[in-house]
Amino acid sequence: MDDAELQLLTRKLEQLIQRVEQLKAENHRLHANEQAWREERAHLIEKNETARLKVEAMISRLKSLEQDT
Repeated sequence: MDDAELQLLTRKLEQLIQRVEQLKAENHRLHANEQAWREERAHLIEKNETARLKVEAMISRLKSLEQDT
């Protein structure tokens, strides 16, 4: 293998290493985003459940008031 081929191979290897590092960073960002979306989803589900329980309680009170009259 002559010097030119070795330099070409070295450049390609460096490019591959750089690409692997980019992909690692992107993967890390994607995992962080996924975790943030999961946390937001859990929070929204909790808020939805709280709102549902409040509405059910209001409906129950209204039905109770309706029966009292």
